[in-house]
Amino acid sequence: MNKQMIAAAVLGLAVAAPAFAQSAGTGPWQVHVRAVHLNSDNGDSTGLALSINDKTIPEVDISYFFTPNIAAELVLTIPQKHDLRAGGATIGTLRHLPPTLTAQYHFNPTGSVRPYVGAGVNYTRFSSVHLPAGVGIDRSSFGGALQAGVDIPLPYKNLVLNFDIKKVWLGTDVRVAGSKVGKFDVDPVLFGVGLGWRF
Repeated sequence: MNKQMIAAAVLGLAVAAPAFAQSAGTGPWQVHVRAVHLNSDNGDSTGLALSINDKTIPEVDISYFFTPNIAAELVLTIPQKHDLRAGGATIGTLRHLPPTLTAQYHFNPTGSVRPYVGAGVNYTRFSSVHLPAGVGIDRSSFGGALQAGVDIPLPYKNLVLNFDIKKVWLGTDVRVAGSKVGKFDVDPVLFGVGLGWRF
């Protein structure tokens, strides 16, 4: 075994050790299942007064704790269908799939109330876009995401009650007859409540 392999093994053990140490009781993985209300900002620079409907959606989030305080969370859902309106009148429909990855810092990780904050990136893919002839949107969006929440342990194994809020920057260029006429920024705030399980 050469020096590079030994150094890589030592580095790997050094990185993994905190997770193994804190996983003795609960493990480094956590899954949240949430009901999330999507409240859209509906910023529009096209002059068409575009907006989508707010709705409540299911969400499943998978977290991995590298240390008792530091974790990464992948936020997942299923493609969500929305009505697209112009000036209050429905002009079409679309679906969006918005996976988000955040890095989190968890305060008081062994306490009875465990707040956390996070920041990361969102990728949204628009599909099943049905709009008037000649009107189109870009199908992909990248943007930032901010997050804050709290886990409250429940008296049953490793379950927690979770409250979570996220701000996601999500937008798309709007084109008419192939020419860009402006940008539609959904930029939702997502209010979530659900259960988590640490293992």
